[in-house]
Amino acid sequence: MATLDLRPLSLGEILDRSFSLYRENFSLFIGIAAIPRLLVLALRLVQIFLGVSSQIRNMPGSPRGVAVAPTTPLGAGASIGVGLTLVIVSIIAYLFIQGATVSAVADLYMGRPTTISGSFRMVSDELGILFGVTVLTFLVTLGGLFLLIIPGIYMACRLIVSVPAAVLENLRARKALERSLALTRGSAGRAFMIMLLYFVLAIAVGAVFTWPPSIGLVAARNNPAMMRMWVAITQVSTEFAGVLITPVLMIAISVFYFDLRVRKEAFDLQMMLNPAAGLRSAPGTASSAP
Repeated sequence: MATLDLRPLSLGEILDRSFSLYRENFSLFIGIAAIPRLLVLALRLVQIFLGVSSQIRNMPGSPRGVAVAPTTPLGAGASIGVGLTLVIVSIIAYLFIQGATVSAVADLYMGRPTTISGSFRMVSDELGILFGVTVLTFLVTLGGLFLLIIPGIYMACRLIVSVPAAVLENLRARKALERSLALTRGSAGRAFMIMLLYFVLAIAVGAVFTWPPSIGLVAARNNPAMMRMWVAITQVSTEFAGVLITPVLMIAISVFYFDLRVRKEAFDLQMMLNPAAGLRSAPGTASSAP
């Protein structure tokens, strides 16, 4: 497998390379996104059918006079248990998808063979660190959002490559955030455009897959059994859309990470002079001040 061309990229080239990687390795990235989400989908469907009464009552337009089966204490307990399990599994699935996608993109950049299982194995021991990165990024962004919104968006842009830094440079959570701040200095605008384009694409894809089931859901508002079925179909459509769109952002972030290292650390020259050096930065760069 040949290495990708390591050179400074414009924003358009970053996006073009991201979509090219996705298209040329479609089964790889779809597999990475789909396998963890299948378990999430299964739990969501169980939750829907266990908690059908509350699901139907909370649906917009659901008539109050529709008779639904009462929820038993046992059923309510099972629904709560499934809900808690769903939260935990969703977080783990999210971390696996993030880390494995970054690992797969790195292998493609380095010209190494990569597989779905291999990408998952590479991050299986890093879940704790990825969880820390996710929590810290969320807290910093949330704190910024409380300061008139714009600081939160700015910090989200500056911390955009924290996950690649953690996965590819073996950094702890706090160091990964510091590394992202150092790399993205002066590049927050490009990071914002990557995030904006992703969200526009996510909204468009989500609309295509969720609007048709929503129409069926409204049409079945007088039939609790059919509403339950349409809720399940809507959930399947939502997860399918998520599987399609999720790799786009992580691939783009990974490509952006490599571009930043090429621009700021001559990473292309490092790899030419010493291909065996791997992805670790020169001593001291990981702890650069933002």
